[in-house]
Formats: sequence, C-alpha cells, structure tokens
Amino acid sequence: MRLTPAMQALRRVSVLAGALLLAGCGPSVPGGSSLSASEFPSTCLGPLLRNESLYGKAEVEPSIAVDPADPTHLITVWQQDRYSRGGSAGVLTGISFDSGNTWASTSAAFSHCTGGNLSNGGDYERASDPWITIAPDGTAHQAALAFDVSLGGGHRAVLASRSTDRGRTWSAPQTLQGDTDPSFALDKGSITADPQIASNVYAVWDRLTVQTVANSPLAHGPTWFARSTNAGVSWEPARSIYDPGADSQTIGNVVAVLPDGTLLNAMLVLTNLSQNTTAAIKVLRSTDHGVTWPDPPVMVSDVQNVGVFDLKSRKGVRTGGALPSIAVDASTGKVYVAWEDSRFAGVRNGIAVSTSTDGGLNWSAPIQANRVPTTTAFTPVISAGGGQLSVAHYDFRADNPSDGSQLLASSWLVTSANDGATWQETALAGPFNLYTAAFAQGYFLGDYQGLSWDGTAFVSFFAASTSGSLSDPSTLLFRRVAPGASPVHALLDAIRPDRLLGIFRHPTQVGVRRAPARTAR
Repeated sequence: MRLTPAMQALRRVSVLAGALLLAGCGPSVPGGSSLSASEFPSTCLGPLLRNESLYGKAEVEPSIAVDPADPTHLITVWQQDRYSRGGSAGVLTGISFDSGNTWASTSAAFSHCTGGNLSNGGDYERASDPWITIAPDGTAHQAALAFDVSLGGGHRAVLASRSTDRGRTWSAPQTLQGDTDPSFALDKGSITADPQIASNVYAVWDRLTVQTVANSPLAHGPTWFARSTNAGVSWEPARSIYDPGADSQTIGNVVAVLPDGTLLNAMLVLTNLSQNTTAAIKVLRSTDHGVTWPDPPVMVSDVQNVGVFDLKSRKGVRTGGALPSIAVDASTGKVYVAWEDSRFAGVRNGIAVSTSTDGGLNWSAPIQANRVPTTTAFTPVISAGGGQLSVAHYDFRADNPSDGSQLLASSWLVTSANDGATWQETALAGPFNLYTAAFAQGYFLGDYQGLSWDGTAFVSFFAASTSGSLSDPSTLLFRRVAPGASPVHALLDAIRPDRLLGIFRHPTQVGVRRAPARTAR
C-alpha cells in the first residue's frame, strides 16, 4: 500500500539523529532556547542546535521491567530533559522494591549529565531511546542511544550497562556499536534478557547508511544485533541480521523470547523510501539463541497509518506510529504484536493487535483494541501473562474540537482474557493538555511507554502532561492494574526526578524515598 506523508514522516524521525548531527556546526549553535529550567546542572549540558529548544522537567519515553525473581522489584528508565530536535540531557533510572509504592532514582553514565566521560565510555552530550530488562537471576540491563550534536555530529553509539545490585548501581557503559562517520545513523535500540538463560542478553537496533544525501535510493537500514552470553560482562561483536535492501530500512526492532527458547525480532520494515513508501510489521526468528537468523522474515501485517495531526493548532503529534510492541505470554506460548493503524476507520489511527499461536510462524488478521473507535488512539504498548492480554495507549476522546486552547489526551489500559474477543477498559490518567508537552517534531510524550506483567497485575509506566504549564512539560505516572479491576480513575504515584535527583549521583547511598501520590487529571 502507499503511505501518506504523515506515515512517511516516521522515516524522517528514524533518521533524526543523522539529520540533527549534520545540522550541528560547532560547540555553540545560535538560535536555541531553554523553555524551562533543566533538572541537571548547566555545566553538563551540551550545545543547542539552531532554532532548538530544551524542555527542562520533561520526562518522556519510559520503559519498565519486572524482576522475574521478585515481582515487587521494578526498574524503570526514561529520557530526562528533552531537546526538541532529538535526545535528552540524560537517561534516568527509577527503582522500587515494593511494587511501585515507593521509588528511588539512579542512573547509568550514558551522557555527561549522568556522569559519562571519556574514561568510562559515556562521553556523549545526549541520550535517547532508553530500554530496560531484568534477567532471571535479577541482573538488570539497560541500553540507550548516545550521541553528540557538536563538531559535525559524527560521534554516536548504542550503549549498554548492567546492574548486579538490583538497580542501585550501574556498570560503566559498553559500546555495542559506535560510529564517527556522519553518513551512518543509529536508531531505536532495545535490550532483552533471556527469561530462561540468565547469562544471555540480546540487543537490536537499526543502522542507516548514506545519511549525508537526502532521500538517497542507495541508502540501507538493516537490523543490527549484539549478544552477551555472560550476563553483560562482555558482548559479542555486533552484526547485521537482516537487510531489506536499498531504499529500505527496518526500525523499532524488539526481541521477545518464546517458552521453547526461540527468539522473535519484531520490526517495522519500510520499503521504497525515496518515493511511495510502503510499510509492514514482520518478525525474524532464531531457534539457536541468536546465532543465526534465517531469512526471510515472517509477515505479521501490512501497515496503514495516516499519522496524528491536530487540526486546531495545525501541528503534528509525535507518537509511536507503526513501531511494533511485542509480548509473549509464557503461560500459553501465545505471541502478540500491537501498533498504530488506520485500517479500521481510514481517516484516523487506532490500535491494531495481531496474535500468533504457533511461535510466530503465522499471524491472525489485526483486530482493534482501542474501545472508542470514533477518536484517534496512539502509542500502544502490549504485555501478556497468566492468560491475560493488555494494551496501554492514549486517545483524544475527551478533547473538544472547537476548543482551540487545549488538546486533551487521556491514557487507557484495555485487558482481555480471550485474545481480544472482549476487552475491559481502565482509565489510567487524564484528560491532560498536550499543548504543554515538549514539542519534538510534534507534541511528544515518547515513541513508546512502559507496560509489564508482574504475575498478578499489569504495571504501567507512562508520561503525561499533567501540570498544565510549559515550565513542567510532562511527568511520569505509575499504575498497577489487576485484571478485573474497577475501570475508574484512581490515585497514581508520580515519579518526579526533581524530588529525587538529589540522590541519583550517589547510587551507593540510594534509599527508598516516597513519591507523593498524584490524582490523574
């Protein structure tokens, strides 16, 4: 199918790192501005690009993991202080030992503002795309994209760090892949601990070529893969495992592990990028723990996507788009993938879910998960466990199209015990005004959000622009929802780094500090 310009914008987002790096012309770039005070000292902040803004107090794009050995132990990561043209000042980490009732804050040294420097491998101005996972023995692993915008911008890497003390402290970053040539761009990494083999950890990302030439039909964007077989102490050399060819790329790669040990890499595959782009969700399978990845990948579904655009402000909303979210129910072996898709209404995006019952070899026709099909729904994340399936997402059901003073979004969780034949919906937060969120190629809460299964409930970790002020663009909210819970608003715990940052630089002293409860409004 042919994609709209809005869908083609996803590809532009995917090459954002390369584009903004090329825009940098030195250690100081005029025309930028700080729209709110950073949570970090000014001494650690790098330069602003031309016409760029720094959104201090903006917490976006969170990820969450549950400790398989102790479901009360949670670890989260997110971007802190977002730049409008890409990345954040630093990636922060939250840890809880009581199912999210209280939290402490720490960080890995992925950029200057979280302690990165030349000697420890974190000598980067910005960090983005944080991802967290926990192995069966409790070892935690996180990954992020790190990069510079100064001096031509040819300095970037996919970094990984591990923690053997339940997230309190983190190892010096290891570079899974690094580039100094601005014709390459790394993007959208993720990291997955093998739920059966504690020593195995897998990381995937895409690496774009020919980025110094706009819309080059010669550009490639293959999936790259790295593996650790010693719990992240060291990593095997990164390698390309799937290349869709010239004028094509993958993006949004995420590895999931089946109960029999098979690895599935879910990805969005974009083809014919320089002209009439087409898109599809596919999975690549490995039956030997990542040693080989036989081609071709399995088709999950074609993608139809009209993007998300606010007619009132005539500006875009940057969402997860067609980036896939994948989940495996270890109790049944079923696999689920969710993404944004406009096939259900044609004129607006909804949430599509496809299911595989045979290890990812065959997939069901997509079904619609969002419960109000008359409004746009966006940025889904999927999780599964104990025979239950759940999808968190945002939508605009509370917005008034005639009220130009605000764009009201809400956060929702839908849960199903029958693979989506019926759903129960729970309100997570909102409505809140997206006009006060960071603007990063659109009003922005993240390309993804966090959702996981802790054995008896789903734990949701997401960004929301609840303050109503540009001086505090977005905060992070946590919610634990058991299947069958009352579908009403409830109190949420707000993880606010401005209350916790005083301890993150001294991880050996981290204690559990209570974050005040916040009503979802």
